[in-house]
Amino acid sequence: MTFVTLLILAIRTFCRRSGLAGAGRCPTRQLQDGLDARTAPPPAGPVADADIRTVTIPDAIRRDIRPHLDDFVDEDQDALVFTGAKGAVLRRSNFQTACKWRDCVAAAGLPGFHFHDLRHTGNTLASRTGASLADLMARMGHASTRAALIYQHTAKERDEHIASGLSEQIKKGRDRARSGHGQRKKR
Repeated sequence: MTFVTLLILAIRTFCRRSGLAGAGRCPTRQLQDGLDARTAPPPAGPVADADIRTVTIPDAIRRDIRPHLDDFVDEDQDALVFTGAKGAVLRRSNFQTACKWRDCVAAAGLPGFHFHDLRHTGNTLASRTGASLADLMARMGHASTRAALIYQHTAKERDEHIASGLSEQIKKGRDRARSGHGQRKKR
């Protein structure tokens, strides 16, 4: 099994590794709507319904996800989308060992990069779409704005976009004033 699909979903759905490790197939939706991100169940039992949320998968990556579902995921409604080598829940330690995480991120020039950093990156990309804080909170599964704001990163590119928008507003206001709008009526 490769972990490319796991990485794609992590950055594009903002799910935590544990949420993806416990992700269910959602057979009735077949990637039409999304996948159920669940915290990986503890050995003692299943996860409470309150800990389950459906995350919409962007259309642009669904074709990248489909082969993984077809090749590695059982048709059973409770089948996990990602599993460890023995078919059980994908735990942090067996994931990091199986994919040689530290070696891979070092080879990519990202030593010290953590899986959770994909969540930060994904949220930053989503915030650039114009999504509101409430929208981002719902997608990330956060109940407080404080937690969601941790993932917000001010980007120079976004700041330049805001400045450009303000310049456009100023220009329109000046053009309006020059065209006679707001001039006193002649008596």
